[in-house]
Amino acid sequence: KYHRIDEIYITHIYGFKSHRDHFAIDFDKEQIVKRITELVNQDKLDNSFSDKYDLGKWDWKKAATALKQEIDLWRFLDLCAYRPFDNRFMFYSDYVMDRTRPDLRNHIFNKENLCLVCSRQIANNEYRHFWITDLVPNDCLISNITKESNHNFPLYLYPTNNPTLFDTEATNSPNGRRPNLAPEFINKLSAKLELEFISDGKGDKKKTFGPEDIFNYIYAVFHSPQYRQRYAEFLKIDFPRVPLTSNQELFWELVKKGDRLVHLHLMKATGKEISSYPVAGSNLVEQVKYDENKQQISINSDQYFAGIPPQIWNFYIGGYQVCQKWLKDRKGRHLSYDDLEHYQQIISILGESIAIMETIDIIIHKYGGFPFS
Repeated sequence: KYHRIDEIYITHIYGFKSHRDHFAIDFDKEQIVKRITELVNQDKLDNSFSDKYDLGKWDWKKAATALKQEIDLWRFLDLCAYRPFDNRFMFYSDYVMDRTRPDLRNHIFNKENLCLVCSRQIANNEYRHFWITDLVPNDCLISNITKESNHNFPLYLYPTNNPTLFDTEATNSPNGRRPNLAPEFINKLSAKLELEFISDGKGDKKKTFGPEDIFNYIYAVFHSPQYRQRYAEFLKIDFPRVPLTSNQELFWELVKKGDRLVHLHLMKATGKEISSYPVAGSNLVEQVKYDENKQQISINSDQYFAGIPPQIWNFYIGGYQVCQKWLKDRKGRHLSYDDLEHYQQIISILGESIAIMETIDIIIHKYGGFPFS
């Protein structure tokens, strides 16, 4: 009987598909620049370029011709949300990617926004397919299983070149943006909480609540282990649904926990440092092995991350075992100082996330548990 997430948000969008990630996306900005520069400077358009980058049947010659006409070629170059805690550079152009998803460009690309990410269906019995991004999301952001492709729900909608009646309504929000939330849902939640809804940002927690409070509330509920277990059979076959409460204390406590999770998962905050990287060396990722007894993750015969408990090593976001996935994707690469720091921050963030998830269940239990009243 709860509101399905696609009923709460006015619009949702699939993630982008390049169909040639190895060319259009990279860890290093310089590699993208090198490839695109080489593409547009092709004087002799022969198959050696295609063979070099394994471009298959893609009409790269047509792309090269079109890109040569661009005045600002590098406006397409930016970060994307590729995998959990793994943002990479992309060349976000219709000439290079097959499905850029226009609404991602309209509402997320180079915009201030938050995007709730989830799957409509899952292939296994454990739903952990919730995430957040403030960047353009790849279609495999939380899972590379076709059935589990992520749907993306931007919190705000920005004015477009094809305005609708919705776009012509007055707004005092920055850049004319407005919440991507169904009016019926807003009205119902406002009535239950006896709070006035404001159309941008956060409320004052006394008389008003805003779109970001709703976002944080939903994000907290979706990270309740009890919610995931209790509604597992429903979550397996359809979009997640959001229970509404009339209890302001419960609402605001969950908003606070959701807000912390949002900041952690966007890496705008970090948890307490719990791991170490004690041995100097090449930092080359040759293998990824976990020793549960020693609580260590080895990347080669000499070097390892220490102080990683099993619950962090085994933590999944969507279809990915995060600690393993991040390192395996870098096999054959030398980790930089920033990489090492970033990975240790992931470990800290996962540790705090697990603790917050447990606290969310405690809060929900304190106010009577599911179903909400």
